[in-house]
Amino acid sequence: MIALENVSKVYETRSGPRVVLDRISLNILPGQRLGVLGCNGAGKSTFIRLLSGAEYPSSGRIVRNMSVSWPLAFVGGFQGGLTGADNLRFICRIYDADFENALPFVESFSDLGSYFREPYRTYSSGMRSRLAFAVSMAIDFDCFLIDEIIAVGDSRFTAKCHHELFTKRAGRAIVLVSHQTAVIKSICDSAVLLVDGRLHSFSSMDQAFECYEHSMSS
Repeated sequence: MIALENVSKVYETRSGPRVVLDRISLNILPGQRLGVLGCNGAGKSTFIRLLSGAEYPSSGRIVRNMSVSWPLAFVGGFQGGLTGADNLRFICRIYDADFENALPFVESFSDLGSYFREPYRTYSSGMRSRLAFAVSMAIDFDCFLIDEIIAVGDSRFTAKCHHELFTKRAGRAIVLVSHQTAVIKSICDSAVLLVDGRLHSFSSMDQAFECYEHSMSS
């Protein structure tokens, strides 16, 4: 389980402190597929970064009894001077994963061809996203974080990503941030709503969507 206990996140700005997340509490269970709804600026991406450990809460605490991925297709952690293969080696060391096991999977899945052994800084944005997704799938996480629905590469590659994540890892927990209610409906089994940094939970998905539509129109 992942437990958020009275978590707040405050950023200092030129006009003073800005509260992005305000005393939110939530439990994420093994195998749960949680959708996170909210308008722009509601705090969804900050929520994902806190879950991943990329940022720390200003107050409250997050207890992780499951391994948690970085946001899928996130490219910020790669080193430009290293090749794709060397970046994979570095990440495997951090997560205590077997590099020799991961190497053939990532090389094949990323579809980078000879570029897999070229410096990362030479990659296009699409190539970087494909590598990031492939590396995410090579590490054995209990919970996968998705900041907006995955759309990396062409339709064939996107379909391959969906199969790898949603079919082959059907028993893993997923936290999916999206503006699109249709995406949340098709993938998730529960949903929460962020409004002005406050988290709202619901007894049903329909109730969550109804409140989300109301927040969009108000």
